[in-house]
Amino acid sequence: MAKDKVTALETTAREWLQERGVTIDDMADLVYYLQSKYHDDLSMDECRHNVNRVLKKREIQNAIITGIQLDKLAEKNQLEEPLLSTIQTDEGLYGVDEIIAFSIVNVYGSIGFTNYGYIDKQKPGILQKLNDKSSGECHTFLDDIVGAIAAAASSRLAHSIAGDTDPEED
Repeated sequence: MAKDKVTALETTAREWLQERGVTIDDMADLVYYLQSKYHDDLSMDECRHNVNRVLKKREIQNAIITGIQLDKLAEKNQLEEPLLSTIQTDEGLYGVDEIIAFSIVNVYGSIGFTNYGYIDKQKPGILQKLNDKSSGECHTFLDDIVGAIAAAASSRLAHSIAGDTDPEED
């Protein structure tokens, strides 16, 4: 199997996650949170591997850079009203942030929706930090994107354990 090629888009997506305070380990912790009760011997290495595989997908990379860019523009007051206030306050009826998340969770099948819904309500680990409005940072899109990446990685893990993933992907 050929070595994975890292594209400029993937590099940017990973860098922007890091700049916003989100690490691979943060997302792997969420995968572990979602999957450990179903897999007795689940390791953090397996969780990291699945997060990294999700981050290889172009549609995931596009969602990351789109969401982070919108969050950054909202922080700098560089969006017009009423969109600016809506994103800055993470207005509950907005929903576009969840639509981007749904595009991520759908990559590995419908089980991702269940994983995402659960983790979005629980807000463990990095999700709790991203939802803390006292930092002055806007993470309206990022919190949903990170939760969706973890949900997709959890779905990928479940499929791989069941033997349902493409061996070329591993």
